[in-house]
Amino acid sequence: MNPQKIMRLCKNFRQLFFCTVILIIPNFGNAQKNNFTHETTLENGLKVIVKEDHRAPTVAHMVWYRTGSIDETIGTTGVAHVLEHMMFKGTKTLGPGEFSKKVAALGGRENAFTSNDYTAYFQQIEKSYLPDMMRLESDRMHNLVLSEEEFKKEIKVVMEERRLRTDDKASGLLYEQFMATAFNSAPNRHPVIGWMDDLKNMTYLDAQNWYKKWYTPSNAVLVVVGDVDPKQVFELAKTTYGKVPKQTLEDRKVPGEPEQKGLKRFSLKAPAENVVVMMGWKAPKVINTDIEVIDPWALEVLAGVLDGNQNTRLNRILVKEKNISTGVNAGFDAIGRSEQLFMISASLAKGKTPAIFEEEVKKIIADIAKNGIKSDELKRVKIAVTASQIYKRDSVFGQAMEIGSLEIVGIPWNKIDTLTDKIRAVTADQVQAAAKKYLIDDRLTVGVLDPQPIDPQKKLANDRAAVSIKH
Repeated sequence: MNPQKIMRLCKNFRQLFFCTVILIIPNFGNAQKNNFTHETTLENGLKVIVKEDHRAPTVAHMVWYRTGSIDETIGTTGVAHVLEHMMFKGTKTLGPGEFSKKVAALGGRENAFTSNDYTAYFQQIEKSYLPDMMRLESDRMHNLVLSEEEFKKEIKVVMEERRLRTDDKASGLLYEQFMATAFNSAPNRHPVIGWMDDLKNMTYLDAQNWYKKWYTPSNAVLVVVGDVDPKQVFELAKTTYGKVPKQTLEDRKVPGEPEQKGLKRFSLKAPAENVVVMMGWKAPKVINTDIEVIDPWALEVLAGVLDGNQNTRLNRILVKEKNISTGVNAGFDAIGRSEQLFMISASLAKGKTPAIFEEEVKKIIADIAKNGIKSDELKRVKIAVTASQIYKRDSVFGQAMEIGSLEIVGIPWNKIDTLTDKIRAVTADQVQAAAKKYLIDDRLTVGVLDPQPIDPQKKLANDRAAVSIKH
């Protein structure tokens, strides 16, 4: 992109910042990539990635396991997330809860998260305590103790978490039902937290089998970002994680999704204040290093064209001009092990119907498919995407998240800047072609939340319970 043309777009300080970002980030990114990120693989198969950032004496330490809810089978849905909870319940050398107490005593913060694609554990700590974190985390990679007594306690916590976030929450129920309707065989149709019946029937042996199957060095990536010496980190990794025995992984078979042959539609009744509509189209994803495909990147740009600020198409037309919605969102993620959907959702204004919303959304998409997008829309999205890369690199945790979340789905860290380049290279014609090809009824699922009266006493009880839940 021509620098003079970019600077002419800068009408105020905020735009000036974004424009400066888009000019400097390619060189900044290459410097980061070539000089500050280092990688090795231990003999047991654990990949170790270290990125130097010496701006502050802190370190983000993360372990990512390539296992999530899409690896589960019917009958044990939710087990990946349940095991995440159990990883804090003790090892051969630590009692229940001691892991977190040790991290807190050193002034660190820690947690974990499970998704469709992976499970990850992290600590952020002052740099001198990194060896302690590596000893703690490598210990529970191999020496976790899963007791039936602790499991029975923790499964109740998980079931309560499900009640609060899904069963007693209309938006959670709608999304869960949406995924189960949109997909026939792809495991995305199962919630990450699991179906309640599976949770009720789960035993500690299910979690133990999951741990033995997937928690092994060759199925994990260790990411360390911060004020560190890569050679020292690699040596620490050898003396801690390197002691975990090597284990052969069994073949992984994730069910695919058959081609959709027509529009799917459902409605859900649940206590809520407003009508909510979800629309999702099946869309292509980037698989491993197949980043040269155009369509997923074009769809990411399209999501930015539709949503991103108050003046983008969905907000301007549906919220400001026609008062159909009180808030509308669009989103698409091009990268993942699991299947992907291009999503648009909204809470409707009083008196507006789902049919009106759906009709207006399709008009907006049809206009793009027919007439394309404007040059200023395309430039705005590219500037925003590029600026987000700078924001991520302002935080050691953000950098570790980016590296880990890509590596674990098969995108190497040294392709990070290439991904940004792919989005910057998307043309208006490619966005138009993607809208025309993928945002069609034969790929579409529509879900509607039909609001029912809210019991104020139950809402109060749920709010109090939510405060008491500790992950």
